[in-house]
Amino acid sequence: DADVLDLLKQVKREKFVPHTYTSLAFSDTELPLGHGQLMLSPKLEARLLQTAQMNASDRVLEIGTGSGYMAALMGFTAAQVVSFELEADLATVARSNLHAALLDNVTVLIGCGFTGGISQAGERGWDLVMLSGSIPSATSIPPALLSTLTIGGRMLTVVGDARVNPMMQVQLIKRVSADVYQTEHLFNANALALSGVSHSAFAF
Repeated sequence: DADVLDLLKQVKREKFVPHTYTSLAFSDTELPLGHGQLMLSPKLEARLLQTAQMNASDRVLEIGTGSGYMAALMGFTAAQVVSFELEADLATVARSNLHAALLDNVTVLIGCGFTGGISQAGERGWDLVMLSGSIPSATSIPPALLSTLTIGGRMLTVVGDARVNPMMQVQLIKRVSADVYQTEHLFNANALALSGVSHSAFAF
């Protein structure tokens, strides 16, 4: 997608990878961020962005800030991005990276993105929820978080459990009405599990 390619040119990925891995910034591989976390591969980042089809008016929630790169990419397109990171050290790095990128519409908060996303949704809710990591199944998503999606809002996540099957799947969940959600199974992918996600299921 030409818009995504232009966006990737604007946001310098090498500014968001740890200095040790600067030379590998554009290698199609996950890169260590510390605390056992990995940066998503460039190809997956690009495909998620293309699938998200963001608008300039979108209010976005990201769960799993990491280095802040995905938040930066979304911040260049959306009106507002709120990103949650469990690890305080990573949140500090991400804030620094975003500040250097001159993005003042992206806020990084420390805490669980599932509960935090619910509390920060406000009256308007979220037009897009991006899970920048994998969850074991769609039932790992709290129904209360899904209910914060606007009508027409969507959630993107990688679903799968590497302990069971290394091949995972990107799923797009759209809220089409007050009580109806549609799930689309898109393409295979791999991503590290989001920190703090329980393998026990919520009702869904």
